[in-house]
Amino acid sequence: MTYLSAVTLLWAFSFSLIGVYLAGQVDAWFSVLIRVVLASIVFLPFLKFRQISPPLALKLMAIGGIQLGLMYCFYYQSFLLISVPEVLLFTVFTPLYVTIIYDLLKGRFSLWYLVTAAIAVAGACVIKFAGINDNFLLGFLVVQGANLCFAIGQVSYKYVMEKQPTELPQHTVFGLFYLGALCIALPAFFLFGNTDKLPTTELQWGILIYLGVIASGLGYFIWNKGACLVNAGALAVMNNALVPAGLVVNIVIWNRDVDLPRLFIGGAIIMFSLWFNETWVKKRINRVAQTS
Repeated sequence: MTYLSAVTLLWAFSFSLIGVYLAGQVDAWFSVLIRVVLASIVFLPFLKFRQISPPLALKLMAIGGIQLGLMYCFYYQSFLLISVPEVLLFTVFTPLYVTIIYDLLKGRFSLWYLVTAAIAVAGACVIKFAGINDNFLLGFLVVQGANLCFAIGQVSYKYVMEKQPTELPQHTVFGLFYLGALCIALPAFFLFGNTDKLPTTELQWGILIYLGVIASGLGYFIWNKGACLVNAGALAVMNNALVPAGLVVNIVIWNRDVDLPRLFIGGAIIMFSLWFNETWVKKRINRVAQTS
């Protein structure tokens, strides 16, 4: 949980940085490309091709292409359609996707994981149940595309790495994750990018460098590593911890209009879902697994 909690705090700033300083000002496809390129540069020096089998390499590249490449393509477009709080609101369905996909990969259906995720979704909905604008439907669908990609990627990575030898250091293979994302981001920029809307200020470049090296480069590695250490229920809950964290950043730094009572109540519900998972669901699932 430590890994996931740390990245949650790290990513809490990303929503506002993109929505306030990049969306509509810097070409979204270029933002995706530069983040993936910088993240790749961080991990390429650690990549050891000789220790990686071709099947594993292809799997990691495919996962990176989905979780980072395709997800970013959807994610950045959503900020052109809806506001930062609305993007946060529409991410509340990610835990359900995480739980369902993980169970499908395992060939089972764990009802209690789904209950845990549903409680977290309820908490996030309480936090940001607000009015919608004219782009609601399209914005909602675009964010769901990002949510699905993010869920498929992190769950697939967890599933694949659980089957690998424990002595395989994850940092020596994670560069393939970013190379897979680059295979999506590069052609997307050449096909849809607008070179007239490249960054023009030091602030914009600085934000892109931060997002690429820290939020993407280190963030996704730590998040996926943490995903391998927790059960599917806890992973689903931590996906929604981004909602209150992102809103708190909005309140403290950018002074967005947020319903504080809703924020506190929803945050409490999400924390309850985490407690419920860690103290009751996990023990119950483990008992069932031991007796079967």
